[in-house]
Amino acid sequence: GESAKTANRPELQKMLQYVKENPVAFVIVHKIDRLARSRADDVTINIALQESGVQLVSCTESIDETPSGKLLHGIMATIAEFYSRNLAAEVMKGSVQKAKNGGTPTKAPLGYINVRQVENGREHRTVIIDSDRAALMRFAFQAYATGDWTLRGLLSELTKSGLTSRPGPTKPEGPLALSQFSRIMKNPYYVGIVTYRGIEYPGRHEPLVDRATFQKVQTVLASHDFAGVKNRKFPHYLKGTVFCADCGSRLSVANNKGQAGTVYPYFFCLGRQRDPSSCNQKVILIDVAEEMVLAHYRAVQLSSAWAHDVGLYLREELSTVQEEANIERVFQTKRVGELRDQQLKLVQMGYAEAIPLELLRSEQQRITQELDQAEERLRAVDVKFETIEANLDRALAMVTDCFRAYETASTMQRRHYNQAFFEWIKIGRRGITDVELAAPFNILLGDELEARRRAKAQGGRPKGRRKSGTAESGENRMPMVGMATGTDSAIVARTTTSAQIDSGPIGPILVTNRSGRTGNRSRTTTEAGNAKTRTEFVGASSSESLLVGEGGLEPP
Repeated sequence: GESAKTANRPELQKMLQYVKENPVAFVIVHKIDRLARSRADDVTINIALQESGVQLVSCTESIDETPSGKLLHGIMATIAEFYSRNLAAEVMKGSVQKAKNGGTPTKAPLGYINVRQVENGREHRTVIIDSDRAALMRFAFQAYATGDWTLRGLLSELTKSGLTSRPGPTKPEGPLALSQFSRIMKNPYYVGIVTYRGIEYPGRHEPLVDRATFQKVQTVLASHDFAGVKNRKFPHYLKGTVFCADCGSRLSVANNKGQAGTVYPYFFCLGRQRDPSSCNQKVILIDVAEEMVLAHYRAVQLSSAWAHDVGLYLREELSTVQEEANIERVFQTKRVGELRDQQLKLVQMGYAEAIPLELLRSEQQRITQELDQAEERLRAVDVKFETIEANLDRALAMVTDCFRAYETASTMQRRHYNQAFFEWIKIGRRGITDVELAAPFNILLGDELEARRRAKAQGGRPKGRRKSGTAESGENRMPMVGMATGTDSAIVARTTTSAQIDSGPIGPILVTNRSGRTGNRSRTTTEAGNAKTRTEFVGASSSESLLVGEGGLEPP
């Protein structure tokens, strides 16, 4: 039968229904804890029995309808509940300790087997490699890390090779579902990490995959997810980046076979497919679209001289911001100490009853609010300026050599470059009509930063902000869309990236104002091991801002 920890047991419910519909005098149990292990369930069951005119009898306990019998019944039911909860707590404690020691307290994932072994006369449970499935799981990670496979295609290939789920007591082995396979590919257990209750511990089991391969897999998974692409039959590195120039819908990939059997891969507009009257965009051959994007990188690329001048300007501004942050840090640290002293004195006055209760409550609320604000300010100025400066150099190096790097990159690297440089690219049969650059490149490649640099060199400042314009590099000029503009009330910068180009992702954008304080910020950090990052910083009102990348974007 089922455990008595719940009253929703089929046989128990059948019994209660039976005594309700038939004349029954007694319900006999071996012990109270065999009937229920929760006081609430015990009360519910006894009310049902009483309403049916049935008396409960225990074979081992003297319970009856007398006052002492009811008292004993309540005590035994409470003891049963305590036993059940205490046992669960002890089991949980043992499982946590096992995870801390590197063991596996749960069912091992595919590629491993839970076994019982006897050592020195004592039995213990451990995990060993599944000889039937381990090789296929290693291949799965190694193949997907190349970026040449989709999850669906790889799962189909593995299924053909004999990969199945493990059989259970009541369920035979069978093919994996796509959602199950996706979870498997994200499981850090395969690199030797045990995750229990959301906490990761070093495991004692043998890893099937090295960390470098596993991280590449997470990068590929995140890049597919970030671009909003579910690569199925026809994957391509531009999917998720290119959009229709006519209606703005996403472009997808299809293959058309000609009369001679030649296959013509092309992009088509999903908006036109849903509603032909909404868009006039015809198909675009994939090789033509690839050449358009490649040519656009030449337009984006900036001269080394421009990058050098901007780098000097930004480092000077960064130095000023760092000085202001240091002053703010000292001030807020002192403020936190003062507020904590006030908090302690207030508690002592409350113990001595030297202050009215209402005043005590209001002062506690005031101090707590001010303390939260001061600690938030401290977190706001806790910035690694050395990392920001190093990654500024990397970003500037990229924009001075992005055409060559993109031209020689692999298809997976091209996907990462596109997602790092662009929010989207609108493309038509006549070429690229519009783009929105991703941070920090919308700043580094925008003319607003150049205007500030020139204004400062001339001892002034730009008269206003422009929402769009052109970036200039020697003789190269290109349209810019969606530049960081700022307002009188707030300055918002956003970094969005899904992958690493060479050694690291583009990091967050630092937004500071020039009023002497670093702006407040809110942050949503990484997913899939830093493979996908979305970060927002919001600064207080200001008329001037500095935006610098912080992360690990490496030039090729």
